[in-house]
Amino acid sequence: MAQTLLMPKATAVWLVDNTALSFDQIAQFCKMHPLEIKAIADGEAATGIKGLDPISTGQLSRDEIARAEKDINYKLKVSEPKVRVPESKRRGPRYTPVSKRQDRPNAILWLVRNHPELKDTQISRLVGTTKSTIEQIRERTHWNSTNLAPMDPVTLGLCSQIDLDMEVEKASKGRPLPTAAELGATLQAASATEHLDFYAQEEEKEIDANAVFAKLKSLSSDRKDEEEDDQF
Repeated sequence: MAQTLLMPKATAVWLVDNTALSFDQIAQFCKMHPLEIKAIADGEAATGIKGLDPISTGQLSRDEIARAEKDINYKLKVSEPKVRVPESKRRGPRYTPVSKRQDRPNAILWLVRNHPELKDTQISRLVGTTKSTIEQIRERTHWNSTNLAPMDPVTLGLCSQIDLDMEVEKASKGRPLPTAAELGATLQAASATEHLDFYAQEEEKEIDANAVFAKLKSLSSDRKDEEEDDQF
């Protein structure tokens, strides 16, 4: 497993000032661009950053630096740590800042209405609440139910859009596909429409056209009769 370099820009400042390494070697080791290293050497960048000695932090050895100074193509490697600290895994509900805790009931109401497929444990992970609070809001027994308004937890800053999408995707995996009745479909099936008599429709249109012309003809004859009566 690759080790992560601590404070890469400060380490780059120290390597520029204290070693004969090339810009490319420092850039490769600090995960930076060679032009950034050149700017540091020219005093155009990182002017207010104090250099960090990677030897004192145990991330680089003197022998490794000496080997790289002799061979311009040699790539520096981060030293293996003497003590491995296991990664901490977050357990329990998400921590919510005090300033945003008053918005949690509104966010819970939004999630309950817009994503009913979410479980209580998923809502608890997203906004950092308890199952009892979710149940009270779902059953409208919360002490402030009359004043609650559904609000998007992403907009409130209680969770990220990525976290919300992941939880919704997890909840939707085991759900059956919605039926036509649930979707409110009104279109007829293809089997019911593929045998329609096209010619019958055309004939009906033709009959309607003849009726229109006949009516126009009768109107013109009536007007002619009226004109003849006026002459007498």
